[in-house]
Amino acid sequence: QVQLVESGGGLVQAGGSLRLSCAASGRPFSSYIMGWFRQAPGKEREFVAAISWSGGSRNYADSVKGRFTISRDNAKNTVYLQMNSLKPEDTAVYSCAAMSSLYGVFSFNYQYWGQGTQVTVSS
Repeated sequence: QVQLVESGGGLVQAGGSLRLSCAASGRPFSSYIMGWFRQAPGKEREFVAAISWSGGSRNYADSVKGRFTISRDNAKNTVYLQMNSLKPEDTAVYSCAAMSSLYGVFSFNYQYWGQGTQVTVSS
C-alpha cells in the first residue's frame, strides 16, 4: 500500500504560480511512477503530468506543456508539480497518483490516489 497526501493548493491570480507537493508513505517510493491529475467541477478527471522513478522520463498533457513541471525527490518521498502562468481554466482539484514502474509514463494504470488539493485561479 502507498499513502499519498497532497499540499500546496490555494487561490492565485491568473499569471501566477503555485507548487504542489505530494508526500508518499508505505512501499518504496522510488519503485513507482508518479502522476498528477485534476478534476474541475462538472468535468471528468484529466491527466496532467507523470514522471518515472528516476525522473528521466516525463509526460505532460498538451494543455500544460511549457507551463507546468513535474519533479520528484526520492530521498524525501515527494513529488512536486510546479505550475506557472496559471490560467482560470487550470482551476480544479489536483490529485497525485502512483503506478508500478512496470508501466511507462504514458500508461494510466494508477493504483493509488491521494485525496487532492484545491487550486483556484482567479481572472
